Amino acid sequence: MKKLIYILLLVITVSSCSEYQKALKSEDLGTKVNMATELFENGKYVKAAKLFDQVLPKYRGKPQAERIMFMSSMCSYQMKDYHISGYHFERFENSYPRSDKAEEASFLSCKSYYELSPVYSKEQAETIEALEKLQLFINKYPESDYLPQVNELIKELDFKLEKKAFEIAKQYNRIAYFESSDYEAAIKAFDNFLVDFPGTSFREEAMFYRLDSAYKLAINSIKQKKEKRLNIALGYYNTFYKYYPNSERTDEVSKMNEEMQTQLQQFNTKS
Repeated sequence: MKKLIYILLLVITVSSCSEYQKALKSEDLGTKVNMATELFENGKYVKAAKLFDQVLPKYRGKPQAERIMFMSSMCSYQMKDYHISGYHFERFENSYPRSDKAEEASFLSCKSYYELSPVYSKEQAETIEALEKLQLFINKYPESDYLPQVNELIKELDFKLEKKAFEIAKQYNRIAYFESSDYEAAIKAFDNFLVDFPGTSFREEAMFYRLDSAYKLAINSIKQKKEKRLNIALGYYNTFYKYYPNSERTDEVSKMNEEMQTQLQQFNTKS
């Protein structure tokens, strides 16, 4: 019985492949479209895509082109060829702005660009482009049912940019030493980060590392620069303590404060 089932499956598979090959070689557009549609509906996107690629140029300007173009774009998306699907869905929407698939195509184009966004540690040009596309979608379809998904995608991409900016600033702090200008670069980077991402989940860490950078710069400064830098660092300490009096880093920042206060006394001592 098992052998019979195997033989039947083999016959069906061979027959299916044979029909597909015939469709690929056929000059009849209807045969190609029907086979491509059947393959598409059965989730066989690679084979369907090859047939759609053959027929789509020949259907341009015809009523059938809208449906074929959408399925072809969807094949690219399902195959995770997001560069192609992003472009083709965008092109579909521009070609058929009144289509009942226009909004879905616009969303899937945005989703394709989102999928191209790399990990936060890499260059984020694709992330920025995806955010721009998603914002355009919101502007164009403010009442869309896709908005909850769009907002989640934006939130995720924003966090990626936030994480990258934080790690860059943190890197300045890690590599800096003594009178190195890297401490000043770290302070500036954290200042910019806190302005650019006021609601960041890294706020406490950013404020700590800003203080840490200012503290190390001040403590290791030459005498002519030390007093000014100590006062700047104390300002960062006061800000940190104001917002995070019960921080897990309280002991650490308190020791910084004590050391800075001690060193400042030499400047406050009257001759």
